[in-house]
Amino acid sequence: MDEELKNTQETAEEVKAEAAEETKAEETQEEPKTAEVVDPKDEQIKELNNRLLRLQADFDNYRRRTNAEKDSLSSFVTANVVEKFLKILDNFERAEASAEKNIDPAGIMKGLSQIRKQFDETLKTLKVEEIPAMNVKFDANVHEAIMRGQNPDLDDEIIDMVLEKGYRLGDRVIRHSKVRVNSNEG
Repeated sequence: MDEELKNTQETAEEVKAEAAEETKAEETQEEPKTAEVVDPKDEQIKELNNRLLRLQADFDNYRRRTNAEKDSLSSFVTANVVEKFLKILDNFERAEASAEKNIDPAGIMKGLSQIRKQFDETLKTLKVEEIPAMNVKFDANVHEAIMRGQNPDLDDEIIDMVLEKGYRLGDRVIRHSKVRVNSNEG
């Protein structure tokens, strides 16, 4: 479509240039004016301009429709993900209510453990994975070094502490792991 628009514009410009040259040539000859004659090149210019305007309008409509579809899809995906996490939120609220009534720490810990398991399963369903960080070599593509540590038992550039876990969705990093990196250099 872009190529057709470009060709139409080039043709319109050529026709306009030829018409301008012919007009100059006619003006220099000073012939008596007669009834106005419709020049076929003027008609061609009008037709090409109309085609150009229609193509521009079609493109504007396409762009608006595409943006609307993108916004609609984004809202749908967000609602779908939020729905999965609402179940976990419900369980947290139940755990809070239970903790207020019950002083059994073992029961509370068991409930929190079950909620954590549900949370991990939801992330797995969404294909979100934790980025391995502890005791691996630092990789700036997936890790963010917050501090440097010194541990002679570890090699240089090995992560010895994870301050905040990182996550990815396929190849896309959602959040980098915030880590402390070992450095044996003084």
